[in-house]
Amino acid sequence: MSLRARNFDSDRVKVNDKLGNPIMISVILVWKVSDTFKAAFEVDDYQHFVRVQTDAAVRKMAGSYPYDDWEDSDDYKITLRSGMSEVNDALEKELAERLEMAGIEVMEARIGYLAYAEEIASAMLKRQQATAIIAAREKIVEGAVGMVENALDQISAKNIVEFDDDKKATMISNLMVVLCSDKEVVPVVNTGTLHQ
Repeated sequence: MSLRARNFDSDRVKVNDKLGNPIMISVILVWKVSDTFKAAFEVDDYQHFVRVQTDAAVRKMAGSYPYDDWEDSDDYKITLRSGMSEVNDALEKELAERLEMAGIEVMEARIGYLAYAEEIASAMLKRQQATAIIAAREKIVEGAVGMVENALDQISAKNIVEFDDDKKATMISNLMVVLCSDKEVVPVVNTGTLHQ
């Protein structure tokens, strides 16, 4: 019976994350026999035991965390995608507890592959893109509001023009449209007053 360290790269398995989303996941396990008596007499086939227990631990661990936290809330501080260090530590601990009875020492365990299952991957990609677009638009609006505020302050400070509330509202509206639009601005020439 060899006491050397061994690698086990598990098959990709389809499981549900904590939110019920189907995901594909596999793990890489580095292990070795630390107690030859237990490995020989406590289980039938210690190598098969390692494979089965690794699969069970992966399924349990994947169901304990969401793949991702889309709402950026504090409900899920640790996710499979963003909390790799914590998730790998939890996986390592789970495997160490399961394999100890067979005299197996877990040297390292980590997620080797992680992705949404094929049937929802494209929908989740669209959701990810939409989230990124919304975040970008929020930044654009935040910047535009600052620019409009700055413009109004400078116009007032330099006494360029006196605005009543209606004219100020029209100017704010026009500037926001120009600054927040994702298309080029088409100028309109107004030959009368602002209200004609």
